Amino acid sequence: MRVAVSASILSALLAATPAWAADCLQEQAVYGDADGAYALRFEPVGSASAVTSNHFKVTVAKTDLVLDGIVMQSGEPVRPNGMIMNKCPEGDVTGADIAACTVWEGVIYAIGADGKVALLPDEGAVAATQLLLPDLGPAIRNSAIWGKATVAPWDVLTFKECNS
Repeated sequence: MRVAVSASILSALLAATPAWAADCLQEQAVYGDADGAYALRFEPVGSASAVTSNHFKVTVAKTDLVLDGIVMQSGEPVRPNGMIMNKCPEGDVTGADIAACTVWEGVIYAIGADGKVALLPDEGAVAATQLLLPDLGPAIRNSAIWGKATVAPWDVLTFKECNS
C-alpha cells in the first residue's frame, strides 16, 4: 500500500510541474516578467521565406493591450533585432509611421539555464530559459501605451510555459 501512495504522490507532483524551456521550441514559448504584469508569447512565423525570424505577442495584465512583436536578423554582426509595436498601420507605410507605433526596439538576448548569454534562438530551436530585452521597461514608460499600462516590466522575462 505504501508503494501505491508514493507512486500516486510522485505522479501528482510530476503533473503539477511546469514545462521546462528545454522541452519547448522557441515558437511555442511563453515568458513573463517578475511582477506577472506582462506575458510575451511566441508564435510560428508561418513561412520559411519570411523576412522575420520570430513573431510574438505581448499582453499587459488588467488591460486590453495586445502588442505585436517581430524579430529580424540584421546588423553587423547579424543579431536578432526585435520590435514591439502597438497598432501599426498595414500596407504602404513610411519609416515615420513605423517609428510612431514602435514601443520598443533592440537586440533580444537569451539567457540559458547555465546563466550564459546568447542570441535569441531561431524558430525550431529549443526555447531560451530567459530573455533579456534591454531597456524594455523605460521604453514602455516613454511610449504612447503608458497610462494604459501602469507597470513597467523588468528587462528580463522568464520562461513560464509552452504553448503546444
